[in-house]
Amino acid sequence: MGGSPPLRCSVWPLSYGGTMKALIAGIVLLAVSMATSAQPLKAEAAVRQTVQAFYAAFNTHGFDHAADFTTDDWNHINPYGGRTRGRAQVLKELHQVHGSFLKGVSDNIEQLDVRFAGKDAAVATVTSRMSTFTSPDGIRHVNEQHIRTFVLTRRGARWLIMQDQNTVVTPPPGH
Repeated sequence: MGGSPPLRCSVWPLSYGGTMKALIAGIVLLAVSMATSAQPLKAEAAVRQTVQAFYAAFNTHGFDHAADFTTDDWNHINPYGGRTRGRAQVLKELHQVHGSFLKGVSDNIEQLDVRFAGKDAAVATVTSRMSTFTSPDGIRHVNEQHIRTFVLTRRGARWLIMQDQNTVVTPPPGH
């Protein structure tokens, strides 16, 4: 019994400590990645909700709550290329057209895509289908498809439309 001291494995404590550190680091990374991947999903849902609020207002012809989903400096470009600046002026135009040739007309979302240009900027592209109406120039529009681009900004916790541009989708000649 007077020989050498018992052998001790110096690898076990290191590998155990290293394994625990790696495990803890992995759990932390997983938690962080889950939290950060949930953020874009929450932001996308909020952007979609804002765009859907616009279409709900369009379809009820009541833009009384536009301040809930648009900025004060909202710009609107209509399908004819007219540009209106500022929420008050845009609402004036919308009340006019929804009280006349768009009265009773619906515009229903067919597809809504969202992309982010940064943490506080998003672009939503919507294809939609409008019910039949006759424009002031006497042209009857039947089952017309539109594509609208929205630029949204995050102000505090809310996503607001700061610009939209609406285009009539016309099939190529011969189709």
